[in-house]
Amino acid sequence: MTPQHAKPDPAAGAAVKAADRAHVFHSWSAQELIDPLAVAGAEGSYFWDYDGNRYLDFASGLVFTNIGYQHPKVVAAIQEQAGRLATFAPAFAIEARSEAARLIAERTPGDLDKIFFTNGGAEAVENAARMARVHTGRPKILSAYRSYHGATNAAIHLTGDPRRWASDTGAAATVHFWAPFLYRTPFYSESEQQECERALAHLADTIAFEGPGTIAAVILETIPGTAGIMPPPPGYLAGVRELCDQHGILLVLDEVMAGFGRTGTWFAADLYDVVPDLLTFAKGVNSGYVPLGGVAISGAVAETFARRPYPGGLTYSGHPLACAAAVATIEAMAEEGIVEHAAKLGETVLGPGLRALAERHPSVGEVRGVGAFWALELVRDRTTREPLVPYNASGADNAPMAAFAGAAKQRGLWPFVNMNRTHVVPPCNLGEAEAKEGLAALDEALTVADEHTV
Repeated sequence: MTPQHAKPDPAAGAAVKAADRAHVFHSWSAQELIDPLAVAGAEGSYFWDYDGNRYLDFASGLVFTNIGYQHPKVVAAIQEQAGRLATFAPAFAIEARSEAARLIAERTPGDLDKIFFTNGGAEAVENAARMARVHTGRPKILSAYRSYHGATNAAIHLTGDPRRWASDTGAAATVHFWAPFLYRTPFYSESEQQECERALAHLADTIAFEGPGTIAAVILETIPGTAGIMPPPPGYLAGVRELCDQHGILLVLDEVMAGFGRTGTWFAADLYDVVPDLLTFAKGVNSGYVPLGGVAISGAVAETFARRPYPGGLTYSGHPLACAAAVATIEAMAEEGIVEHAAKLGETVLGPGLRALAERHPSVGEVRGVGAFWALELVRDRTTREPLVPYNASGADNAPMAAFAGAAKQRGLWPFVNMNRTHVVPPCNLGEAEAKEGLAALDEALTVADEHTV
């Protein structure tokens, strides 16, 4: 059913599509091989096109609309800020900027009480890397192969997934290692405990052979997002923290995707009782309404720049509209219990519902997740765990996943698919009825994936 104010207008949609195809250059795409959907509007957990088709968004945009589309409190805050002070340079103290920093610092773990604002997650990682290198005086940063940290120069080198390949010069003082992932363990582990112990031993060896005195930081997505939503085994992050402390290495946790309620806690680090030296955020901090990201900085790192200028900055750091949106988002999340709702949603609806799908569909090899942050590992063969499509598949090789995604969209569900996985990452305030609607559509779409199993 399409909302009353979203009446079909195919002619308008055709004009939007024509202008897009003539002038918009899209990310991560071969420009002549894509066919972007022309979106007419969005509200809550849904969006719709100009033909009157409505979709339940199980992707939250790009996993950023943590409180859904067009939340009235956030929209009103942006409008009010635009009328009062639409923009101002970053060197000044501005109410919206100060209040956003205060509210974020109240929720970050430990003493991460200083906030450096950026325009998004990649810039947050870029600046966290710079802070770590200046603070320690060391060049190298270690990151996991199964990771995504952004597309700016330092961030893309820290990224582990194939999007790095085209830009990787092999000379950016970045070293990759294997983080734990029991389902596809590189350590031949048979239990989470083994995977944790062997992954920590591997990291310890990597540090030893790279030279501890050359390593500024280890960066990890607290729970990897695009790479597959793999919650680390108990004790792993604490073990990484211990290794870092042993060698004077900073621990950087990337919470760009996992932060601000996505995992049923304000930050995923809260699930593991680990405090990093630097924490990057973006996306959910204001539900993506105005571009905003940042780095939360520990007291020790902040002290480095107390009398020494920090060698970095951005024209729009702490932009008033973005910060006003962050203030309104955080307040709405607190007032409406959205973080707690996400935790309950995962425990009582999404988790049980997805595990039930796994029992019915041979294409589902594993279900992983927490809160409103889940992934289904799709396979050809549960016994061998052969992925439904090859690693980094494209074209005809990716046909089974493309068919699955198409089937979901035909049933009014917009999925988040990456390689051989579909991620279930809806708004954190998704209603129970909406969740069950999405699970039912996913149930039907998985029958298409089942056709490609052995």
